Parts: sequence; C-alpha cells; structure tokens
Amino acid sequence: MVKVSGQTQRWSRAIVYPDMWVDPDDDPRDSAGDRPEGELATLQDYLKSYRLTLLMKCEGLDAGQLARRSVPPSTMSLLGLLRHLAEVERDWRGWILPGEPPSKLYAGGDFDRAVAEQAVVDAAYADLAREQVANRRRAR
Repeated sequence: MVKVSGQTQRWSRAIVYPDMWVDPDDDPRDSAGDRPEGELATLQDYLKSYRLTLLMKCEGLDAGQLARRSVPPSTMSLLGLLRHLAEVERDWRGWILPGEPPSKLYAGGDFDRAVAEQAVVDAAYADLAREQVANRRRAR
C-alpha cells in the first residue's frame, strides 16, 4: 500500500475497483464469456469458484498466519476453514452415497485444533484436495 495525498491507495490495478482484493484482469475465477449450461454444470462452476477463492485467500501465508484467529474468542481462522471445508466435502458424499456416512476427519473439531504447525497445515491442504477430487469424480 502507498500513501498518496494522505490517503492509503492500493498498490495494484485494483485501485479502480476498491472493493475487490484481486485485480479483475488477473482473477482466475473470472468465467466471463461461456456460461455453463444445465444444473450440474452450473453447480460445478460455482463450486470451482468458491473452492478457488479460499485457496487464493490462503496463498502465500505461513502456518502462523493461517492459524491466526479472526477475533477472540472466536476460533475462526483460514486454517480452520480449510479443515471445515474438507469435512463439508466429505459429509456431502455421505449424504448422497448409500450406506454409513464416512467417519469424521477432525474428531476434535475443525477449528479448535487448527494450530500453527506446518504438519497440520499440510494435512489440511491434503485432506481438502483429496475430498474435492473424490467429489468431482462423483458429480460427473
């Protein structure tokens, strides 16, 4: 950020769009042009965008930054969200597949044990990726 005339200005072209955190020209979620046809394609497009948004928010952050709580006493953190969404993806499959639902990924809670340890971060990313791949296969 740069101070210009006493006001803070964003360092990127996003200054044109002050309510956005990524430049529209660089946003990989932009699906301008072709729109999906049908319910399944629309759902997949929305899920792709939402999944990518969280990963973009987490990009470049270290374990401490990912585990930082938003506002005490809340346990909300980006790392907790990664873990929570892995659990949501897993639960979704349990709702649509016959038989017993899959076991919980995080018996101690998605957010409470989202601590600033690289092994926890790596596991959260791996869990989320695995569950999303399984759901993409299932939703074809």
